[in-house]
Amino acid sequence: MITHQEPTVPNILKGFAHLLGADIKNRRLEIPEKFGKGYCSGFVFNEHIRMLILNYELNEDMIVENPGNDSGAKMILFKFQNIFPKTEKVSNVDQFMTIPSVLIATIPINTDAILPIHTHTATINIEMDANYLNGLFDTSEKSPVLQSLLQNTQPLVFEHMINPSLQKIVDEIVFEPIDPTFQLFFLRVKAEELICRLLLELDRRNEKNIYDLNAQDIQILYKIKDQMLTNLATPPVIKELAANAHMSPTKLKRLFSQIFGNSIFNYYQQFRMKEAALLLKTEKLSVSEVGYRLGFTNLSHFSKVFNDHIGMKPKQYSRS
Repeated sequence: MITHQEPTVPNILKGFAHLLGADIKNRRLEIPEKFGKGYCSGFVFNEHIRMLILNYELNEDMIVENPGNDSGAKMILFKFQNIFPKTEKVSNVDQFMTIPSVLIATIPINTDAILPIHTHTATINIEMDANYLNGLFDTSEKSPVLQSLLQNTQPLVFEHMINPSLQKIVDEIVFEPIDPTFQLFFLRVKAEELICRLLLELDRRNEKNIYDLNAQDIQILYKIKDQMLTNLATPPVIKELAANAHMSPTKLKRLFSQIFGNSIFNYYQQFRMKEAALLLKTEKLSVSEVGYRLGFTNLSHFSKVFNDHIGMKPKQYSRS
């Protein structure tokens, strides 16, 4: 069983180790073979920030209660998803479902109750004290998105795509070999750099009003997103989506934009063009084949939309 319960190890990792009957060594828990494979690492940098690196597969689901933070701080969760290299080939649809992203949630939202938990977990979870973040810079001139997030007084969820600059920091956190003497210092600096760059991007969102969310609404919005990504040849019809979601079209559009930082149609079109790029490059289909497969009847329009999103004409892209 656990012999040294270091104060720099999160309580939830200690609880997980106890459940598995395994030891934590150098803040890292290796999953015993009889339960699965992979590892979990945990770090409490100070009372304001802690991090879990989770990359494992379990043979069956387990429930580990999170004792939480005893300081009473208002923590914000940053959950970086699908950021580890894929070990096996996946379909285009699955690739879009597992695109690298970060889920940002205020503490009133129980994200594990909202989003499906699988036996395969590959995330970096960083929790930061909202008051600590607020003290680092002046938020009075910042966007409503950033102000609402850092105030942390209402249940909110935002999702943001991970771009190459964010992925680079993630890779440094996971793969950079660091002398144990400097490990906590290095990882705290990298965690704060990662959150800083993410907040810079969130501040560019242009929502004027931020609305409270509940678990049911969030589940519905994620279901709609998944439905769109699994059928990219059919453009979304807002009235139909709203009827299925039991929401007004206005509420549906408002909440989707708030969570994902884009309108429903622009979000759909963005992934539609990512799919077109994959079909042109990896499957070597012709421009007309790709256009028709993705529901375009006018190839000139397809070429224009592709150029708007990818930065070059599809024929040019397929030859690059």
